[in-house]
Amino acid sequence: MSTIRTGTTTTTAISVTGDTTGTLTLTADSGIVDASTTTGGFIPPSGTTAQRPSSPASGTIRFNTSTNVFEVYDGIWQTLASQVYAASYLIVAGGGGGGGGSNSGTGAGGGGAGGLLTGTINVTPGTTYSFGIGAGGTGSTIWQPNNSTNGTNSTGFGLTAIGGGCGTAYTTSGGNGGSGGGSNAIAYSGATIGYGTAGQGNNGGAGQSGSGAVAGGGGGAGAVGADASGGGSGTGGVGVASSITGSSVYYAGGGGGGAAYVSGAAGGNGGGGAGGGNSAGTSGTAYTGGGGGGAGTDNSGNHTGGNGGSGVVIVSVPTAKYTGTTTGSPTVTTSGSNTIMKFTSSGSYTA
Repeated sequence: MSTIRTGTTTTTAISVTGDTTGTLTLTADSGIVDASTTTGGFIPPSGTTAQRPSSPASGTIRFNTSTNVFEVYDGIWQTLASQVYAASYLIVAGGGGGGGGSNSGTGAGGGGAGGLLTGTINVTPGTTYSFGIGAGGTGSTIWQPNNSTNGTNSTGFGLTAIGGGCGTAYTTSGGNGGSGGGSNAIAYSGATIGYGTAGQGNNGGAGQSGSGAVAGGGGGAGAVGADASGGGSGTGGVGVASSITGSSVYYAGGGGGGAAYVSGAAGGNGGGGAGGGNSAGTSGTAYTGGGGGGAGTDNSGNHTGGNGGSGVVIVSVPTAKYTGTTTGSPTVTTSGSNTIMKFTSSGSYTA
């Protein structure tokens, strides 16, 4: 046993003993080990879950490097405190498919963008968070009846981004969704726009009244789809810019409206596909949730609406807290002091 005496005018001592198991025992004369006058820190033992002591005494405290939490033993190992940390997220659903046409001299509506959710949430170490990625909707292959489909939902952190609404062709109305699909001419057999979901997207645009040749754009996360006007189709609504990856990127733009006798309209910034001018619509960009462009036809053949772009989930956490425990093979990058996980297929992260 060794004795360490502290101070110059006191007899207070700390006795230090060790044994063959590697245990070091400090025993103060007063029963108190006081380090309150120091300004540094105390570094406790640390190690993985597999390296926990085999027979610890109750009250044993250590830092678990597998779960990045402090833990205490009181018969079982328990987390000492929740130690939550903030994670930023972007959740985008699949975009809606654009309307199609066949030998009818008209333009079809652009698909609405997938719903977009973004924000910050506290995550708890040791908890697994699962993410689902929505597929883009299918563009219509025929004009009557319209058979384009809505995009599917994306999920994460208990939240659901709604798939984008499909663009309309002929008598059907634009689909409702995260953002709504655009319509052909409102006066054409009662077709109407699709409606967006509050907090996720916007409505689709209307076709030009009295004309079957030009259609409305699909709604985007940042703006409504434009109405057709002046003999031209409506552009897709713009998406929303996010810098969650470290660079500003637009997501969830609406698909442009199709046209029969003039050029189709552009898709919205954020992956929205362009409408076709007597041609097929362009598909929305993958992993942006962009809506598909509507097709146009002048009675000379069949043209297909563009497919909606698939959705995406992006999660950013402090690099100091990142555990590296994921499924689904996300793309992992760093930006500044954060680690970013981009999920393009279903997967999970254990905080």
